[in-house]
Amino acid sequence: MTAEYRYDVDVLHLLVSPAHAYFGRAREGAADVPTTDAGQAELVAGKGIVGDRFFGKAAHMDAAVTLFAMEALEAIASELEAGPLDPLLTRRNVVLRGVELAPLLGHEFTLESGEDTVRLKAGRPAHPCAWMDEMLAPGAHKAMRGRGGVRCQVIAGGVLHRGPAVLSSPVPLDPRKAGDANVLRPSRLP
Repeated sequence: MTAEYRYDVDVLHLLVSPAHAYFGRAREGAADVPTTDAGQAELVAGKGIVGDRFFGKAAHMDAAVTLFAMEALEAIASELEAGPLDPLLTRRNVVLRGVELAPLLGHEFTLESGEDTVRLKAGRPAHPCAWMDEMLAPGAHKAMRGRGGVRCQVIAGGVLHRGPAVLSSPVPLDPRKAGDANVLRPSRLP
């Protein structure tokens, strides 16, 4: 990949969780699963994040790491008049500030943090689940549609570090649009 565009971003959170917390019906409550907001996370090519629930799972190889924009969560909180929402409850692995994610779909890009660089490929949108209404705030599921982040495959591994980082992209991104909803598919849900 030849990087054409570079963006200063912040890695705010690195979620690593060994098991799923949201399954079944939300009224039954989330599973009691240990979740780490790590200072750093090791990514392995073709496998994902070491210690995470999707690591090495064949069904998730092309979407083992989910990136999410903090601006999207802040926009959702504002729309719902819900106050600050906990980004870890979204169950997204890498929470960034300062980057529009949707244009990355279908492209390889790099994240440089600390002295490491990881290369990812954004394969598909990370659609929210109905659990968001229970875990974040009523209406969060609908508000999160079109801005749930991107699911990525690890192309070249390394260590991601919390803090300042640089995202290099083959396509232009507009950090001012980081919280905007993108093209939405019609939902079967009300």
